[in-house]
Amino acid sequence: MKTLLLLLMISTVFNLVLAQQQVTSQTSPQTTTVSDAKVSRGYQIGPGDVIEGKVLGERDFDFLVTVDDDGKIEVPFSDQPINVMCKTERELRAEITKLVARYVRNPQVGIRVVERKSRPPATIYGEVLHQQQVILTRQTRLLELLSFAGGVTEKAGGIIQVFRPQPPLCADPKELQEWKELATDMGVPSKIYSLTSVRQGKEESNPIIYPGDIIIVHRAAPVYVIGEVMVLREIPITEKGLSLTEAIAQAGGFSRQAKTSEIKIRRLKPNSREREIITVDYNTIRKGLQKDIMLEPEDIVEVGKAKKGIGEALLDILSGGANSFTQVLPQRVLY
Repeated sequence: MKTLLLLLMISTVFNLVLAQQQVTSQTSPQTTTVSDAKVSRGYQIGPGDVIEGKVLGERDFDFLVTVDDDGKIEVPFSDQPINVMCKTERELRAEITKLVARYVRNPQVGIRVVERKSRPPATIYGEVLHQQQVILTRQTRLLELLSFAGGVTEKAGGIIQVFRPQPPLCADPKELQEWKELATDMGVPSKIYSLTSVRQGKEESNPIIYPGDIIIVHRAAPVYVIGEVMVLREIPITEKGLSLTEAIAQAGGFSRQAKTSEIKIRRLKPNSREREIITVDYNTIRKGLQKDIMLEPEDIVEVGKAKKGIGEALLDILSGGANSFTQVLPQRVLY
């Protein structure tokens, strides 16, 4: 009787576990495994690379070769050159293993790229913290390289330009066709990207960077603030733009003698080096009676000096601040 009762309990527990597994399999979210995900192929062999091959216990089959300009190598145990262009170490090891298997039973083959010379480094410079050349050994995108260079400086504008002096090695046909379409007799193919879009991680603004690519983070166009401000400054116009009030604030504000009712903005005329003068009453902007002025590249903001009243001049003399007055007025000594 006890045995029968024990068997019934075991059967009940087994059925409960089985039912729970079926419910879990129906309600659990789908999990992506490594095999489902897109995995980078790794380093792809190209001309100039030096490849070392070793066969365990069979030193006669060991080799050290350089990939020729056609992407091929020659080994003693093959009558024909082997095409290794754009193959990975794993793919080449499988091919070499088949060749050696003609002479050796179950060969253990090791393949290693000992010198990677087929790809020039990518270059990143301009308004980044660490201008440098980077040797790329795997698939890399623009945003990662910007981070690798320490990010952009405060003087960076909103434009990043990627030059591609040579067709990308081992790229897919679509990318090669894009390069050919951009290539012209007049210059090196390039594309321009928005810094904001790159930071957002948008795929269309975060391209794959290939060896030999040149990345330039352009400097923001400057605005110059001169005259009666606390600090004479060259201020970059960032991607968000720069208003007159922001420029004055970055220059430390006005000095005590500033004529805020008549600020002059000297702006370049289109397709010319001549400048037009835009006069702005800063007081009306501050009171909200006039919209703030957005500055343009190469603008010169000139803050003039206001004329002093008699009371202000006397105050300057008493405080020792009116150097121009004390230099002009004659001085006598009363004994």
